[in-house]
Amino acid sequence: MGMDREVGEGEGEAAETDKDLCVGMDREVGKGGAAEGEAKGLETWAIFVAILISLGFCYSEKAPNYTFVRDATQAPAISYYDYIIVGGGTAGCPIAATLSEGSTVLLLERGASPYGNRNISNSAFFADTLADTSPSSPSQRFVSEDGVINARARVLGGGSCLNAGFYTRASDAYVREAAWRPALVREAYRWVERKVAQRPAIRQWQSALRDGLVQAGVTPYNGFTYDHVYGTKVGGTIFDAGGNRRSAADLLEYAHPERLTVLLRATVAKIRFKLRGKVRPTAHGVVFRDSAGKKHRAYLNKGSKNEIIVSAGAIGSPQVLMLSGVGPRGQLESLGINVVVDQPMVGVGMSDNPMNAVFVPSPTLVEVSLIQVVGITQFGSFIEGASGSDFDTAAPNSQLPRSRNFGMFSPQTGQLSTVPPKQRTPEAIAKAVEAMNSLDDSYFQGGFILEKIIGPLSTGHLELRSRNPDANPAVTFNYFQEPEDLRRCVDGIRTIERVVASDAFAKFTYAYLPEAGLLNISKDFPVNLLPKHQNDSRSLEQYCKDTVMTIWHYHGGCRVGGVVDADYRVLGADALRVVDSSTFIYSPGTNPQATVMMLGRYMGVKILNERLEPWTLLLPLVVKLGQGILFGVQKAYNNDGNPVRAHPSI
Repeated sequence: MGMDREVGEGEGEAAETDKDLCVGMDREVGKGGAAEGEAKGLETWAIFVAILISLGFCYSEKAPNYTFVRDATQAPAISYYDYIIVGGGTAGCPIAATLSEGSTVLLLERGASPYGNRNISNSAFFADTLADTSPSSPSQRFVSEDGVINARARVLGGGSCLNAGFYTRASDAYVREAAWRPALVREAYRWVERKVAQRPAIRQWQSALRDGLVQAGVTPYNGFTYDHVYGTKVGGTIFDAGGNRRSAADLLEYAHPERLTVLLRATVAKIRFKLRGKVRPTAHGVVFRDSAGKKHRAYLNKGSKNEIIVSAGAIGSPQVLMLSGVGPRGQLESLGINVVVDQPMVGVGMSDNPMNAVFVPSPTLVEVSLIQVVGITQFGSFIEGASGSDFDTAAPNSQLPRSRNFGMFSPQTGQLSTVPPKQRTPEAIAKAVEAMNSLDDSYFQGGFILEKIIGPLSTGHLELRSRNPDANPAVTFNYFQEPEDLRRCVDGIRTIERVVASDAFAKFTYAYLPEAGLLNISKDFPVNLLPKHQNDSRSLEQYCKDTVMTIWHYHGGCRVGGVVDADYRVLGADALRVVDSSTFIYSPGTNPQATVMMLGRYMGVKILNERLEPWTLLLPLVVKLGQGILFGVQKAYNNDGNPVRAHPSI
């Protein structure tokens, strides 16, 4: 179908690369902000602040050799900073790096470093990370009250160290509904992309999926782009050509190494508040423990602009607030927690986008691939796929024994899609893994085509089980509670059936195997250990319910308008914000990691801008100066990005 075209008009932004500019800034910022007239007033000021922040990047350090990262056991008993960030994940790393350009910052991460961990570093071991249930695993397993096994990150870089690597932005409509400043959003995405995102190499199976989506009616074909647009596209990836992962932890390369301190294995027990003489409780410090159990305290320096920012994720952020006394009074008092702010909306509105998949066995070998292509439908379902010529293949040149699995769809990761949710126990997982290891190699040849619904509309809640910050809270997502969510799933499965039946995908399917047969294979896959409904291939509604899985895109619990305001300040408290996916009402784009990283950068720039607000009286002069700097940088480089040699007289 001639779809392997080069990046065309409107896609160059996604393909843009950093030409090793010492200033590390996007030269299009000035063009988009000034020439197009989109960044006006304070928005222009915010963009200029972002550019000025970038000017100091010549002294930044390179991962993994960060001098500012150390184990929490080396931390002093008491310390002071301008900003304290709880959670070094997908949002925490970019916001810490940004704030360090103008202030002293402490970033507390309860997990370890991702560097040197082969399960994180290379896509070949993707499933092994989620299968690791040890106490020190970067993936902490939890089981929702729905019975679906899930995972939360426990590592510097957060979920960007555990996911399938797909990188795609939120839609323009999502940005408008979030009331974000479009020009600053674009600058923040580009800032992230220079470090972590790139164009994937599309091989045969992913190409067939792409062409099959178009033939199935998911049109138009939009080529390679980071943008969220209806139709079929090739998105970005955080894996390089060798399968090596880039993550939010790499965004710390932007940090000022003398102003940022990152402490690993630092578990925050609670946030401390000043109450006496205050109109409202004011956050002023945190208590955390290191891996040896020793208690440490960190406090904010004096200053009205200094803050504590919680970026512990959709499970961790509401949990930290509740442990600190910010949450529903009845629930807190039942656990003996002193109520600082009676905030009944903390933990409310938890959502997880349900995923359902169809296994398509292939008569021919296929490449190993994670998510690279997506079909964005008009009816509210996203179609993606992952493949493997042999899902149990170890990394090249690895001397380690093979671990037979189906990648992100493995029982080792908790994805017992055909076992009723309430019966997805550790014992069931062990039996499924044993059964999988006895299978013929032909079972591991093929791919999964999955659908994930937009939103979702169905919501649940989170409650504390104990005062232990290491323990998982009780989480309920209420999958398919809303009929519209179920309808979207059914439409998504029907679209997958059309993809499999397309001419483009014929090479990777058995001609004698009808679509209903594929559903039965997926329903009765080798991990089927318990009785199931016998009408799943006839009732797609039942298929959706019986085969529901997580794609780890859960969010909510500290939603904007309920727990935080539009600037992510916690309602009812001062000097405290939440900045991460717990604030989302709906999941952004097809896959949220790009937007979570963007939000960290975006809010970092906005918060620094707030510190400089008195200077906005000089805005007209500053804007002219900024345009002059941008023009000078642009003139100093040729169109191909190479520096222009200076004249001897300059």
